[in-house]
Amino acid sequence: MTSFGGTASPGMVDWNLAVATATRLVRPGPEVSRDEARAVVAELRRHAKASEEHVRGFTRMGTDQAHDTPVLVVDRPGWVRANVAGFREILKPLLEKMQERRAGSPGSAVLSAVGGKVTGVELGMLLSFLSSRVLGQYETFAPAGRDLPAGGPPDAPSGGGRLLLVAPNIVHVERELDVQPHDFRMWVCLHEETHRTQFTAVPWLRAHLEGEIQSFLAETDVDPMTFLERIREAAQSLAGGRPEGEEDDGGRSFVELVQTPAQREILGRLTAVMSLLEGHADFVMDGVGPDVVPTVSEIREKFQQRRAKGASRLDLALRKLLGLDAKLKQYRDGERFVRAVVEQVGMDGFNRVWTSPNTLPTKAEIAKPADWVARVHRKAES
Repeated sequence: MTSFGGTASPGMVDWNLAVATATRLVRPGPEVSRDEARAVVAELRRHAKASEEHVRGFTRMGTDQAHDTPVLVVDRPGWVRANVAGFREILKPLLEKMQERRAGSPGSAVLSAVGGKVTGVELGMLLSFLSSRVLGQYETFAPAGRDLPAGGPPDAPSGGGRLLLVAPNIVHVERELDVQPHDFRMWVCLHEETHRTQFTAVPWLRAHLEGEIQSFLAETDVDPMTFLERIREAAQSLAGGRPEGEEDDGGRSFVELVQTPAQREILGRLTAVMSLLEGHADFVMDGVGPDVVPTVSEIREKFQQRRAKGASRLDLALRKLLGLDAKLKQYRDGERFVRAVVEQVGMDGFNRVWTSPNTLPTKAEIAKPADWVARVHRKAES
């Protein structure tokens, strides 16, 4: 197992404990023989490779630069290790800031040791829950490890990302939906390859997203008492225990409730970008699908039903608590935005969205695609 402890504020989060906790709690995948497992891995790699040409041809986002981001077919513990490494990388500035803030307080060494283990366990529990639900993921900010290589240097146009395909989850879902396995595996690869194409064909996208995330984290109030108070208020709201006369929060998730006003503004921009990226991937899946996935209509219908209902009452509660329902809405809103823009101005007209951060849609424009067309295309024409 790769160690993720390192020197990046080890007292704030026990990363090794997070990995150990998640690995211990993760549910086993579907039963497959060794030969079946090898066949699934080999097929996913073939589909990932074939998806490159399909996606680039449909999106017209080809680039002369060859992909140097690896495709890794992983199991659930492998997905956990990769994401712990990613969290450690992106949270490093915030954790160092919190460590400095805590260093001068009485008993800081004890607090750090205990707090780091508690946080490590909590993170591990969250990752164990998510590890059985993710089919694939393009890791934009992934650092390299011994068993999980990443792409080129972080400042390279293609970034340091890697594409993960979680084989047991793909097999589980294709069996649950009772769909054609070969078609479903290609369908998943088309979605994830679209994300890889977005980041390799748009050189500024990775740095822009990282800047927004770091701005969001920089606004985090690192005073423990203030943060605990916000958590208490969030818990009261989620439990229906708001002070008398206080307005309803409108069903916001725990993640939203602990944000500052500045963070909500940044989150609005991030939500628009993520809606664009996820909706674009769904649009490409549907666009390419009929030519290379014969049963795409059946897969799409069954998968949408699965997305909507969740696996259980607990699953629905956790999705709401963690804000994952918002992610489902991003797929729908983003896909509608992309489809509407392509219908109005064609694929080349839509691709102006990748010109610069200024041509990305706002959260309001995601809901009103015609406003984005008016802003970007009229400005360009004038």
